[in-house]
Amino acid sequence: MQVFTVVSLVFAVCSVHATVYFREEFLDGDEWRSRWVDSKHKSDYGEFKLTAGNFYGDAEKDKGLQTSQDARFYATSARFEPFSNEGKSLVVQFTVKHEQKIDCGGGYVKVFPTDMDQADMHGDSTYYIMFGPDICGYSTKKVHVIFNYKGKNHLIKKEIKCKDDELSHLYTLILNPDQTYEVKIDNEKVESGTLEEDWDFLPSKKIKDPEAKKPDGWDDRAKIDDPEDTKPEDWDKPENIPDPDAKKPDDWDEDMDGEWEPPMIPNPEYKGEWKPKQIDNPDYKGAWVHPEIDNPEYSPDANIYKFDRIGVLGLDLWQVKSGTISDNFLISDDVKEAEEIGNETWGATKEPEKKMKQEQDDIKRKEEEERNKAQETEEAEEEDEEEDDGEDEEEDEDAKDEEEELSESDEAAKLKDEL
Repeated sequence: MQVFTVVSLVFAVCSVHATVYFREEFLDGDEWRSRWVDSKHKSDYGEFKLTAGNFYGDAEKDKGLQTSQDARFYATSARFEPFSNEGKSLVVQFTVKHEQKIDCGGGYVKVFPTDMDQADMHGDSTYYIMFGPDICGYSTKKVHVIFNYKGKNHLIKKEIKCKDDELSHLYTLILNPDQTYEVKIDNEKVESGTLEEDWDFLPSKKIKDPEAKKPDGWDDRAKIDDPEDTKPEDWDKPENIPDPDAKKPDDWDEDMDGEWEPPMIPNPEYKGEWKPKQIDNPDYKGAWVHPEIDNPEYSPDANIYKFDRIGVLGLDLWQVKSGTISDNFLISDDVKEAEEIGNETWGATKEPEKKMKQEQDDIKRKEEEERNKAQETEEAEEEDEEEDDGEDEEEDEDAKDEEEELSESDEAAKLKDEL
């Protein structure tokens, strides 16, 4: 048990209350490489490195796998003892820190069946679950929740916003045997519902009756034209008229320029297209509702939630700007224990991390202010020098003018003496 507290290994811990199938916190340094397998499907996958990043709450506990090269795909995975979630909850949980202020890239995990070839894992590899944040520009900032059902990947129909700041956040997916789910961020519920309602796993329970048709003569117009309303006699006016104030230019040559016509201007008396006023339709029967019947293709399935051979967790990502750190991976069947583990890991270091980040931001801001101040001082000194140079030039000009005036006076005095 002491080893568990010092070294986070891939394991399964069984007890009366809960089972932890996988837990990885990277507390044993480079030993993580013996548990994680990098895919060789592509020759230019980006490299993960173990680090707590530039700011953290605990230099050791906050170490995780960080993407380290820009504009790369990343693919690595870890295996654990296979299991089925039949009859019990499934909890997938981990932390993500986009300390690079991510512009476009994923931060999600994939849960695979145990027969997945880790060395050949790639974007098209069959997975059971894809869960976590995905950000690209201003439009895409969402949490993916994708389940594979009968060989097809199904996306959640709801939009779940993810966190897009630079701090660590805890993402939790809970899948229950009663076909309900819950998504939490930072141990707070952000979405929940049922699998059948929020995904298109099954055909609709009801469909429009193909035999039903709107009855002939069914009037569903709430308003109609007033048959008593007539268009005024003076209504029709042209939309544009010749400008009455325009005059033919003096140099207009009809032989060269053709016949002169004044330019057109909007007609102030134009009233637009005439339409009769609307009145209530006395024959209005309301909107016709197409009757529905039970869908013969619908068949309920109480096992949508169930996956039989869960055995691998992987990171299969694309990132434009690298720097995301993934940590504190957990797969369990106990919701309460997952929450407690989240509080013990992310919860214990979130405030110190936030404080360290704020201190770094304050230092950067002060340095920026000092640089701006120094630049302003330098620009002011340059302006003063330019003004001084201008004054010196004016003084030189004045002295030169005085010398010329004295010289002219001396010549005039000399000429007077000679006379």
